[in-house]
Amino acid sequence: MTDQVFDRGAVRRHHDRAAATVDMVAPVLAEVADRLLDRLDDVTRRFGRALDLGGRGVVAPRLRQRGIDTVSMEFSPAMARRYGAVAADAEWLPFGPASFDLVVANLSLHMVNDLPGALIQLRSALRPDGLLLASMPALGTLAELRASLTEAEATLTGGASPRVAPFAGLADCASLLQRAGYALPVVDGDTLTLLYTDPLVLLRELRAAGEANAVLLRNRRPPPRDLFAMALASLPTIDGRVAATLRLAMMTGWAPGPSQQKPAARGSGTTSLADALRQP
Repeated sequence: MTDQVFDRGAVRRHHDRAAATVDMVAPVLAEVADRLLDRLDDVTRRFGRALDLGGRGVVAPRLRQRGIDTVSMEFSPAMARRYGAVAADAEWLPFGPASFDLVVANLSLHMVNDLPGALIQLRSALRPDGLLLASMPALGTLAELRASLTEAEATLTGGASPRVAPFAGLADCASLLQRAGYALPVVDGDTLTLLYTDPLVLLRELRAAGEANAVLLRNRRPPPRDLFAMALASLPTIDGRVAATLRLAMMTGWAPGPSQQKPAARGSGTTSLADALRQP
């Protein structure tokens, strides 16, 4: 059984609530989506039908502008209603095999408990030689906020509870793609640094995006009265503004297909390593 890290009911509730506020963070979602979709410009293949997984209103319009017929899916029923999407869980994908030739998951997989299983289901939903593009917050995301909250809570209470979600490293993301059976997996790192004159806006934007704390082992009691004021006061600044880092894992993987390049069979080489290294 997969270890449960996230309270999926809380994730759904947070996204339901965020359906009314997500426009506040649309520029950030759009910036990440644009960086992810830039990869389509390097692909000669043309895609006819795409799945926008959790795009929160920014991915589907961009795919349609490229002439790609797009189906959107949201975990939150309220978010799905707002964007005319299918309401479903990435851990229980409601689409049959070979339904799409492109899947785009923009900042929508990082609070899935069974991420390997979700990636396998997405691969199954792709036609042979179909493409997965996914962006995920990676290790280092919100590191400043995590450290400040931990230090402040330890000072106030003598201990600390998880208040920022755990994130996978880039190597972990690459391993997940390989484990899920994707061909030609590639994971690139990217960084987006957000600056805030008022640090409270950072917390408001996390809530507005549906990214409030949904760690299963979170402390359900009200936080210490001075926790957030103390933590925000200690955040690092750049030119007088509070900095928050979004470290991104940009993931690319292909559903196996007969036309793809494959590594040569072991032992099929005609030149030995000794010959290749021999000095003339």
